[in-house]
Amino acid sequence: MRTRIKICGLTHPDTAVAAAQLGVDAVGLVFYERSPRRLSLRCAREIVAALPPFVTVVGLFLDAPAAQVEEVLASVALDVLQFHGAEEHAYCVQFRRPYIKAVPMGGAIDPVAYVRTYPDAAGLLLDSHRLGQAGGSGQAFDWQQVSQDLGRPIVLAGGLHAGNVAAAITATRPWGVDVSSGVEARPGVKDPALMSAFVKEVARVQGGYVE
Repeated sequence: MRTRIKICGLTHPDTAVAAAQLGVDAVGLVFYERSPRRLSLRCAREIVAALPPFVTVVGLFLDAPAAQVEEVLASVALDVLQFHGAEEHAYCVQFRRPYIKAVPMGGAIDPVAYVRTYPDAAGLLLDSHRLGQAGGSGQAFDWQQVSQDLGRPIVLAGGLHAGNVAAAITATRPWGVDVSSGVEARPGVKDPALMSAFVKEVARVQGGYVE
């Protein structure tokens, strides 16, 4: 199975297009107010307009008021919602969009409980933050915590970069991997060379990259 790639926290149309040209499957746009990667609605629209076809656009929210999510949806063409906080199931489903629920693997959290609580989630994103934290720390968690039989597509996040993503995929066999700080020159500024190295490593570990 091919491991899908999402690059999150894109802040400029040019880097979003560069990511798409590298072959990433999804891009993440952050709408969390305290994040250095937070986008204005105008910038988010510009990024979406610049993307070629068949790239999934994911909007990231963290305990946002429902009205804020609705405002973004009315202005930006998001394909999938990613909820990164303590959002309850009823909250997640009210927007009638496919959604991914983040699981804070930095604490004593059992991902199986999230499978039961969010039975209709399109997937679970396993990140290294603790409950109540925003993520994006650049720290990895113990991949041995990842069960192989959760019955949901798993997206692995948290401290991934070109130097460890091959080992992460080998250890967990996820549906996809999600990277942000691991391909940045500084918070909010993606480095094209780091993005390229990351994508090549994902392909290499699966035998799909030829120099």
